[in-house]
Amino acid sequence: MASNYDFAQLIVAIRHVNDELANQASRAVNVSLTLRNWLIGCYIAEYELSGADRAGYGDKLLSELAKELGRLDVSNSNRRQLYDYLKFYKTYPQIVGTVSAQYKTLLPQALVRADEKVPTPSAQLS
Repeated sequence: MASNYDFAQLIVAIRHVNDELANQASRAVNVSLTLRNWLIGCYIAEYELSGADRAGYGDKLLSELAKELGRLDVSNSNRRQLYDYLKFYKTYPQIVGTVSAQYKTLLPQALVRADEKVPTPSAQLS
């Protein structure tokens, strides 16, 4: 790859690559965090509907969950944030249809149709 770059052009090219890929990384992180928050809300909603020991928590669910997740160093999981994740999930349940195959395994089983096949990572790469 022969080129007649001068030093200034080299700087511009590297800065352009850096800026473009940093922006792509930021977008990917934002998508992942959005999906993370939606999935947390999804799990809470599913637990509220059918958790085996849900009666033991009742109205204290989000407080107890926040306390335990905090103990486990799960970031952004205080009671208010958990409530927001739950509200986000309930407001946008259709997001489940946009979840890519690689993340379907993160969904609660109740949301994954039994007849739906989720490709393995090797199948996705082929």
